Amino acid sequence: MCTGGCAKCIGGTLIPLIIFAFLANILLFFPGGKTIDNNDHLSDEIWYFGGILGSGVLMIFPALVFLGLKNNDCCGCCGFRNCGKRFAMFTSTIFAALGVVGAGYSFVISAVSIDKGPKCLMNNNTWGYPFQKGDYLQDKDLWSRCLKPDDVIPWNLTLFSILLVIGGIQLVLCGIQVINGLLGTLCGDCQCCGGGDGPV
Repeated sequence: MCTGGCAKCIGGTLIPLIIFAFLANILLFFPGGKTIDNNDHLSDEIWYFGGILGSGVLMIFPALVFLGLKNNDCCGCCGFRNCGKRFAMFTSTIFAALGVVGAGYSFVISAVSIDKGPKCLMNNNTWGYPFQKGDYLQDKDLWSRCLKPDDVIPWNLTLFSILLVIGGIQLVLCGIQVINGLLGTLCGDCQCCGGGDGPV
């Protein structure tokens, strides 16, 4: 596959992932599917906006750049047929690196939150984190330590797991585009200026 075509495929795959990440992060503000009376009772990691900022906003720019590479004019750089395309592929590498940072941020935030567990009303009638280093993941009996919000544990666990998977997929895709972009920079794309007179 041409490097430009590969980039466009990656960009098209990133778009739905960005949307799902946005939605998952927004839903985290409604534990158990309900509004909460005090925002201080939400887990700290929700406010780090891993899905909105990391897998969302920081991923939009790389996705749009990747989608536009296939249609980039390769003939407009200093009179050299392949210069423009190669510069565009080099630029995509920079944006792919930005995507790696965003996806990595979301991935780490999600992993920390899953390990830490949600913030909830504990048996001593205070709000805090009743679990230690993911112990609740293997022992469902410990879930009784959380009194409110209702169903906050499966809610947070499901949504942060979705963000973890999305972040992991985005990391892989942007990592592939870093390599793809470097190949396109060094070797050019198989698209031809003038429509079919050889590789650029």
